[in-house]
Amino acid sequence: MQSIKNKNVFFVGLLSFFGGISQDVFAPILPIYLTTILGFDKTFVGIVEGIVTASVHICKVAAGFVSDKLHKQKPIIFLGYFLSMTSRLLFAFVASSSAVIGLRVLDGIGKGVKDPAKDVLIAGSAKKETRGKSFGIARMLDTLGSVVGPLILFGLLYLLKDGASLYYYIFLFSAVPLFITLSILVFKIKEAPINPAGGQGLTVSERVILPKSFYLFLGITILFTLGNSSDAFLILRAQHVGVSLLEIPIMIAFFNLIYAAMAVPFGSLSDRIGRVKTMFIGWIVYAGVYLGFAFASQSLVIWLLYGLYGIYYAMSEGVAKAFLADMVALGHRGKAFGIYGTTIGVVTLPASFFAGFLWDRFGPQAPFYFSAIIAGMAAILLIVFSKKLRIL
Repeated sequence: MQSIKNKNVFFVGLLSFFGGISQDVFAPILPIYLTTILGFDKTFVGIVEGIVTASVHICKVAAGFVSDKLHKQKPIIFLGYFLSMTSRLLFAFVASSSAVIGLRVLDGIGKGVKDPAKDVLIAGSAKKETRGKSFGIARMLDTLGSVVGPLILFGLLYLLKDGASLYYYIFLFSAVPLFITLSILVFKIKEAPINPAGGQGLTVSERVILPKSFYLFLGITILFTLGNSSDAFLILRAQHVGVSLLEIPIMIAFFNLIYAAMAVPFGSLSDRIGRVKTMFIGWIVYAGVYLGFAFASQSLVIWLLYGLYGIYYAMSEGVAKAFLADMVALGHRGKAFGIYGTTIGVVTLPASFFAGFLWDRFGPQAPFYFSAIIAGMAAILLIVFSKKLRIL
C-alpha cells in the first residue's frame, strides 16, 4: 500500500509538472497577443487579469468545501485541468473582448478548482512522518515545469515564423500538456482514503470546524504575507541594480532550479526536525534575502540572492501545506487548503500595492526593508506560538 501511495504522490506531481509547462508556454505571450494582435489596450489586459485572479481565489474556497463534501478529489482535479485546457485551446479561435474575458475566467476557475483537491490528494497519499517529503516532491515537479515551459516557449518562438499564426500554434500547443495531465489523472492516480468522520480521537467540535491552531497559523502567515509582495518588485530591483533584460529569464530559471533541487531535501528535513523549525529558518532566510535586495549594488549579488530565494521557497511552500495537513482532520483538509490559498492570494494584493507605494514615496530600498522587518516579526511569532500550533 505504501508503494502505491508513493507512486500517487509522484503522479500528482507530474500533473503539476505538465500543468506548469502549459502555463509557462501560454502566459508569457498572452499579454503581447492581446495588445499587438487583437489591439486591446493595457487597461483591458489589467482588468482581465484582475478578474482572473479573483476567480482563482473564490474558486479555491468553493472547491475546498466541495472536495470535503464529496470525499473525492479526482473529479474535481479533472474538471479544473479540463477547463484550463479548453480555455487555452479556444484562444486560438476568438478575437472579441467578451470571448477573451470569458475564456480567461474559465481558465481562472480551472486553476482555482484543482489546487485544494490536489493538496488533499497529496496529504492523503502520504504518512505524517513523510508528508513533508511528499509535498516537496510535488513542489519539485511543479517547479521543474516552470523551468521547462519557458525553454519550450523559446524554442517555439525560434522555430515558428512571426505573425498572428505564431500565437495560434502556441495556444494549440499549450493544450497538449494539459491533455497529458488528464490522461495521467485518469489512468495512474488513485483516490486517497478520506475519513468522513474527520479522524479518530477528536471532539465533536473538531469534527465540524477547523481547529484553533489552523486560524492561529493562518493569522501569522497573513502577517508574513503583508511583507511578501509580488516577485515583480524583485525583477524591478534587479534591473535597477544593473541586471540586463536578457539575464532576467535566465536568473529566474536559476531560481526555479534551486527551488526544485532543494524542495525534497527541505521537505524531508521538516519530517525530521518539525515543520515550525523548518519554516522559521525559511522565513529568516527570506528576511535576509530582502535585506540583501535593499543593500545590493552589483548584479552578482542579485544572482546570489535569487539562489537564496529559491532556498526560502523550498523551506516554506510545501512545508506549510504539509503543516496544514498535519493539524487539520482528514475530512476538513479541502476547506483548510482552500481558505489558506485564497487568504494568501488576497493578502498579496494589498502587500504589492503597499510595496509600490513605499518604492515611489521613499525609494527602491524601502519595500525591501519593510518586508524584511515583517518577515522577522512573523518568524518570531511562529516560534513564540509554536506550542499552541497543536498537531492532531
